[in-house]
Amino acid sequence: MAKISRNQLKQLVEASIFVADQAISFEQLQLTVLEGLDVSKKMLKDVLAELSLDYQPRGIQLVEVASGYRFQSMDSLSPWLSKLWHEQAPRYSRAMLETLSLIAYRQPITRGEIEDVRGVSVSSHIMKTLTERGWIKVIGHKEVPGRPSLYATTKEFLDYFSLKSLAELPSAEDFLLADDSNQGADNTNNQLNILSDVANNQQSGELKSNLNMEEKSGASNMSVASDLPDEPEQLH
Repeated sequence: MAKISRNQLKQLVEASIFVADQAISFEQLQLTVLEGLDVSKKMLKDVLAELSLDYQPRGIQLVEVASGYRFQSMDSLSPWLSKLWHEQAPRYSRAMLETLSLIAYRQPITRGEIEDVRGVSVSSHIMKTLTERGWIKVIGHKEVPGRPSLYATTKEFLDYFSLKSLAELPSAEDFLLADDSNQGADNTNNQLNILSDVANNQQSGELKSNLNMEEKSGASNMSVASDLPDEPEQLH
């Protein structure tokens, strides 16, 4: 195997993450740009840690999300960076974010179970939109009459919200451990709005030349539009 100095390795890893069109995983680095080079897992891990520290005081940072490593802008810079793009940020209704929140915190979950909590029927348009965005997927069927589909979130969902895993979701413990029969209306309402808060406070800001505007501006530019109904909802 060819030898490579630590400094060269650091440069190569940094450049690889920068030019990649999406987050790149530890394994992908080993199987692509580092193939044929004498680089141990420990050395690669140490270099990634060094790069992360190098970028901490800068305007862009190296972060690890579910799919791997990527560069993104600092959260605090979002209000100013958003002025670089004139297109309007995507707007999502409260109903859609409530549905996404329930899937994120109670997965796997059926459409009927979502409707039981929300008290209204779930719009087919909402489920289609979340599926097309790659944020949710069907992972199986519940063994009850009718065998309804079980929904769960995806790596794309975690990447969009700059999360490595579901464990990083805010207030997840309270949401998952709460007894359904004892949850008050105020508590449930707070749980349903968690992703709305994340959407307004997180920043993806991916710095890659071939990403579209929405992905570059990140999750903090996802606006919540309570006045944008997906379709008329019916009491459930």
